[in-house]
Amino acid sequence: MKKQILMVVTTADKMNEGHETGLWLSEFGEAYVEFDKMGFEITVASPLGGQAPIDERSLQDVPQEVLDTEKHLKNTVKLDEIDASRFDAIFLAGGHGTMFDLPDNEKLQNLIRQLYETNKVVAAVCHGPAGLVGVTLSNGTPLVAGKMVTAFTDEEEKETTLDRFMPFLLETRLRELGANFVAEVNWSNHLQVDGNLITGQNPQSTISVAQEVIKQLS
Repeated sequence: MKKQILMVVTTADKMNEGHETGLWLSEFGEAYVEFDKMGFEITVASPLGGQAPIDERSLQDVPQEVLDTEKHLKNTVKLDEIDASRFDAIFLAGGHGTMFDLPDNEKLQNLIRQLYETNKVVAAVCHGPAGLVGVTLSNGTPLVAGKMVTAFTDEEEKETTLDRFMPFLLETRLRELGANFVAEVNWSNHLQVDGNLITGQNPQSTISVAQEVIKQLS
C-alpha cells in the first residue's frame, strides 16, 4: 500500500489592511517533490477547496520542478470532504495566508487531533504551524503544550516588516499555549522533532521537514 499524505494549503489571499498574500510556493512545492519521489499518494486540501492563492513574492528564483507543482494547487479538495482515517501523515505548508484561515478551522483541528492521537505524522513548516494553535487533544490540553516546536519566529516576522499586518505573532502564540519553542538564527534551516510532531522554522527548512516525514513513514 502506498503511503497517503494530506498536504494542507491556505486559501486566504489577503492580510490585514488588504495586503495580498497566499501560499509560499516553495514550502508546498519542495515538500511535494520529495513526497512524489517516494511514490506517496498525495492529496492537496484547503479550507475552501479549489484554487489556492500563491504569494507572488514566493515565485522569485524558484527551481522549475517547484514551479511545476503549481498545477496541483488549481483544484484543491475542501477540508470538509477529508476523512482522516485514509492518511498516514498531514503536512501544513506555510505562507502568510495560513495565519488567517487555519487557526480557527474546526475541521482541520479535528483532522490533526485524530491523526496525532493515532500516532500518524503531523508536520508543519514556517507559518504552517498556525494550523496547530487551535488544536486541543481529547483531554482538552493544547496539542503543542510541552512539545518541542519551532515555526516562523517573531524576529523573522519583524524582519519581513509584515508583522503589523498579522492577526498575531506565531512564536508568541505557540509559547502562550505552553510549547517549548526553539528558535535558531533567522533564515537558518532548522526543524524540531517531538515524537510524531515535526515542525520547521522557515522556508529554508522545508526539505528537512519533508525528509523527516519520509523517515518516519519508512
